[in-house]
Amino acid sequence: MNSHVSPGGYTGTSPHWLREPADVNDLVSILWPSTARKDDDGVLHIGGLAIPDLVANVNTPAYVLDEADFRERAGAFRDAFAGYDVYYAGKAFLSVAVAQWVAEEGLSLDVCSNGELSVALRAGVDPRRIGYHGNNKTPMELRRAVDAGVGRIIVDSFHEIDRVADVATQLGVVQGVMIRVTAGVEAHTHEFIATAHEDQKFGFSIASGDAFDAASRVLAQKSLELRGLHSHIGSQIFDTSGWEVAGRRVLALHARIADELGRVLPELDLGGGFGIAYTTQDDPADPAVLAAQITKIVTGECAALGIDVPHLSIEPGRAIVGPAMCTIYTVGTVKQVALDGGAIRTYVSVDGGMSDNLRPALYDADYSCTLASRASSAEPVLARVVGKHCESGDIVVKDEFLPGDVAPGDLLAVPATGAYGRSMASNYNHALRPPVVAVKDGRARVIVRRETEEDLLATDVG
Repeated sequence: MNSHVSPGGYTGTSPHWLREPADVNDLVSILWPSTARKDDDGVLHIGGLAIPDLVANVNTPAYVLDEADFRERAGAFRDAFAGYDVYYAGKAFLSVAVAQWVAEEGLSLDVCSNGELSVALRAGVDPRRIGYHGNNKTPMELRRAVDAGVGRIIVDSFHEIDRVADVATQLGVVQGVMIRVTAGVEAHTHEFIATAHEDQKFGFSIASGDAFDAASRVLAQKSLELRGLHSHIGSQIFDTSGWEVAGRRVLALHARIADELGRVLPELDLGGGFGIAYTTQDDPADPAVLAAQITKIVTGECAALGIDVPHLSIEPGRAIVGPAMCTIYTVGTVKQVALDGGAIRTYVSVDGGMSDNLRPALYDADYSCTLASRASSAEPVLARVVGKHCESGDIVVKDEFLPGDVAPGDLLAVPATGAYGRSMASNYNHALRPPVVAVKDGRARVIVRRETEEDLLATDVG
């Protein structure tokens, strides 16, 4: 931790990676959508629109989604992973408009609930280009998916294999499935979003033999077509070493299934989890670099095993939508709190919080922010941006340098909130979930409207 004393007399303690900026008005470009800039007055513009003008029409808090940036990132993965199937992971953020953008950019779509499937179908996504995830899909959900013609269902348990087979038999179809496997890889990420180690709820263990047994059971079902294996090692991952270990173990199972069960699986899904920059401590890789490294890993392992390279797919979600969206808040109160040792922390309270971004409370996630409505010549102070909910853990940004004159009425923008902000948003304290406003070429359109009190009360039957 580093101790700081500003000329204004405020002191505080920051994490080692956070440096006091030379100009507190500057944007750190890696954190923001490609169209984000500040004008000479310090006003943040995204998609050709001034943020104060935008929120004058939609109020705060509000999610602002840069359509051009989203499409650029989707296209970057499509082009870098040419020859792969690229499935956008809808759980990061999904709406009808976003599902349409995904399809228009040539990507497929991954869903993991009946609700997400409903959005995809309303958007007109070709069901054959939809993959369906989940560790506990109900018979009703499976029937809906099979009846809709979903291209692949990623099965996650022996119970589910039997359920999908029964549904497909009843509907008189052959359903394509993939087997979710756990490779025993400890991804370098938060425990709750590392998903390939053994002690967790997802998939069939390769080490225990369950994954091989699952393949055998699927192949015995006439109403199922085993398309391949699926491995997802976690989320917010910055290097490919985890994929190297996982790929070796998954491809060894792939080869064993061919040798012992007589079935050469045509596909292999390597999952997603590609990290993004939330703060200056993060250094995400370019999609082209990821593609080159992952392809080298797979081709090398296949060559060592003497097998053909299966058709590959990946599932980026956060890496596409995360940096394309930011959240805009209005400052309500500012206070200085004395800490042990004489340090002082500046608390900046905004009109949102854990109801619109749960990740700091859930994962201890770090975020950044900037003053979005004006420039300031004040010296930077170390601040903590907090929400308005009745929880001490309701923190929006744990540590950030803001202008020392930050005041009620100022607009703050938090970048990189596209992944899981709106998706995990709640009505905690009966908060109304914010709108999602898409911006492009100087125009704004609401693609998910703000909830109203009528929405909130509609389900309360009294």
